[in-house]
Amino acid sequence: MLRDTLTRTIEVLGRAVGVAGKVDAAARDMGALAIGEAAGPTDTPKAGRIDVAAEHARAQAQRASLSLVVVGHVDAGKSTLMGHLLYALGQVSERTVRRFEREAEQLGKGSFAYAWVLDETAEERARGVTMDVATSSFATAHRQFTLLDAPGHRDFVPNMISGASRADAAVLVVDAAPGAFEAGFDGGGQTREHAQLVRALGVRQVVVAVNKLDAVDWSAARYGEVTGRLRAFLQGCGFARDDVRFVPVGGLGGTNLARRADRGSALAAWYRDGDEPGPSLAELLDTLAAPARAVDAAFRLAAADVFRSGSGVSVGGRVVQGSVQAGDAVAVVPGGARGVVRAVTAAAAAHDWAAAGDDVVVLVQGVDALQVPAGAVLCAPARPVAAVSSFEAQIAVFDAASPITNGFPVLVHVQSASVAGSVRRIVETFDARTGAVARRRPRLIRRGATARVEIAVDAPLCLELFADVRELGRVTLRRGGETVAAGIVTRLGL
Repeated sequence: MLRDTLTRTIEVLGRAVGVAGKVDAAARDMGALAIGEAAGPTDTPKAGRIDVAAEHARAQAQRASLSLVVVGHVDAGKSTLMGHLLYALGQVSERTVRRFEREAEQLGKGSFAYAWVLDETAEERARGVTMDVATSSFATAHRQFTLLDAPGHRDFVPNMISGASRADAAVLVVDAAPGAFEAGFDGGGQTREHAQLVRALGVRQVVVAVNKLDAVDWSAARYGEVTGRLRAFLQGCGFARDDVRFVPVGGLGGTNLARRADRGSALAAWYRDGDEPGPSLAELLDTLAAPARAVDAAFRLAAADVFRSGSGVSVGGRVVQGSVQAGDAVAVVPGGARGVVRAVTAAAAAHDWAAAGDDVVVLVQGVDALQVPAGAVLCAPARPVAAVSSFEAQIAVFDAASPITNGFPVLVHVQSASVAGSVRRIVETFDARTGAVARRRPRLIRRGATARVEIAVDAPLCLELFADVRELGRVTLRRGGETVAAGIVTRLGL
């Protein structure tokens, strides 16, 4: 999906770059960049550079920006709900929606029209399943959102992790229809795993959209049943009670999305805000707090997708920290390729700069797409990120099918990177009540336990200590199609 977004930005990038001058000879040097080496192009400030910190502060004062990931069990109606919200907020034209309705009807999928706002590929539309992370944007009264619509099917959990790792907040969509909520929550569905993952990946705020309530005639009892079970579970995942909000919605019909339900409606009979119907989804999203951004730190952009363009390579992803603007030299880690940023775009519009928290596409000259591997990080050449083959992490074990032992094989996920590896050694386990060390060098780690482990990976992985850069200091461990653990990096390069 991000690849589709990148395709749409190529024309914008071309206009932004115009007739670019020759790339600095040093930026053409494709030699390896040793970690910590500052040779070649550097991030030394140049005359006429934009004061990004000041510009970012002004922009945030006008309308704070957040990245919002939409998660939940397959068929919960995520894409339909968010596509309808985009339409209701004026981000999608009436003409476009009507065209989608006609095309969906021809395929016998008339109810999928709003989902097609985000599900753009022919395969997704034919299967009726989101497969990759779809990106869009919208604004509420006080917030500017980058929307990340993540797939719900268990086969595409790695893509969901990629989207959630770029998010500041989440919308967890659940289906209130009879048996549907239970299938996603109790029957090995993705509601539980997605909630655990978004929290493990650093998301602190979640809005739970209880969807398809029209299927139970807007039943207050069913809403209470669903929210009661989820509230306890989400607090168990680590969400603070005040950071969890619930909202009843009807994604297909558009009820309670951009505006409150009608006064005389069945929903408004019990969902109240004093004498008025209760707040809409858009209103709740407008209350989400924007996190502090490390704009003055060393530049890091975690690459989610790469796309060749006529004048360079387009790299899409999230600026983890720092800032970037046209003319900046950047290094690609791992690999050490060097290039120069020629244009920056966000939401398919050209921008002069991007800062921590922004989901952007940067056009880099002097670098080939083959030199930007999956999960790479663009960074300031003088202050590169570490690329390591081993590290230590403190992990919490989920409902793993079998205990974790020394040599336990895993897939290690960090941002959009996914690298095969293994738990090389279990260092110690911790007491769940006190946090003190319970046992040193245990033979295994059981479900629900917390432990410190050493992990080795088969290819270099871009990591930071969690204490230094949280977004690059979180890891998720999966095996056999299930998430077995998640944790934080405590030591690099063992």
